[in-house]
Amino acid sequence: MQEGSKPPIIEFRGVTKVYGTGHAAVHALAGVDLAIAEGEFVAIMGPSGSGKSTAMNLIGCLDKPSAGDYLFKGVSLGQLSRDQRTMLRRHFLGFVFQGFNLLPRTTAVENVELPLIYRGLPQAERRAMAMTALRRVGLEGREHHTSAELSGGQQQRVAIARAIVTDPVVLLADEPTGNLDTKTSREIMELVSSLNREQGITVIMVTHENDIAAYAGRIVRFVDGKVESDAPDREAA
Repeated sequence: MQEGSKPPIIEFRGVTKVYGTGHAAVHALAGVDLAIAEGEFVAIMGPSGSGKSTAMNLIGCLDKPSAGDYLFKGVSLGQLSRDQRTMLRRHFLGFVFQGFNLLPRTTAVENVELPLIYRGLPQAERRAMAMTALRRVGLEGREHHTSAELSGGQQQRVAIARAIVTDPVVLLADEPTGNLDTKTSREIMELVSSLNREQGITVIMVTHENDIAAYAGRIVRFVDGKVESDAPDREAA
């Protein structure tokens, strides 16, 4: 955790997550302590079954701990209702996935507008915000192209624009370059890094690739549901 007077934006206190019961119980997380400061870029790594994806689901309010406490901006999420967690997700978090998750026959700008529809914003305001987000990710001129008319890298840029159109405090990226070639992966990671560096967005990214993790300022490694190591990345800029 970075030093400073502000509390961490994300904090796990002895977080455990168990799936199933009895002999079939799987301890996905086993008493994890983790603190992430606002403005950090953290890569989460680990082998399959290490708990990294479970940790991301908890951070993203897509699941709840079995035990322990998850605090967001100092507020325990255990105190929040399902609707309140949904509102937190919509107003504070942005999500980018390996598979892009774009609507196939919908234009780029319409895809980016989706989170704003959930907020109930007027159409004109949604369109203006979506166009701005697409410019921020370098897709000016491609706003009215459908997914089929865009390359994989461009589709991921649309997905990133959709994630940042709501001005989230935290961007959660799950294997964001998993379906991309090396050159495009570098371009996407430069974009994500600039959002962290210039916009101050906290970035938490799951990856299994060391060269992608090197873009982060800190690497947290999970093994068997526990944090095995947590250290600054010496190669990170």
